[in-house]
Amino acid sequence: MPHAHDHTTAWGTLSGTVLTVLATIDSMDIIKTVVLAIIGASVSFCVSLFWKWVWRFLREAKEK
Repeated sequence: MPHAHDHTTAWGTLSGTVLTVLATIDSMDIIKTVVLAIIGASVSFCVSLFWKWVWRFLREAKEK
């Protein structure tokens, strides 16, 4: 006995949830999130460069 899958309830729930979330989020929240993401990525990159420099410094000191 084949089952017909009716996805209208799932799509209705998903689209209703998305539209509700979009209606409640302010544009300032989105801007704040983007700015914080840029700051976080920049700090992460700088810390990675710092630890790479430390690792190279320690390795060169060990070879001497």
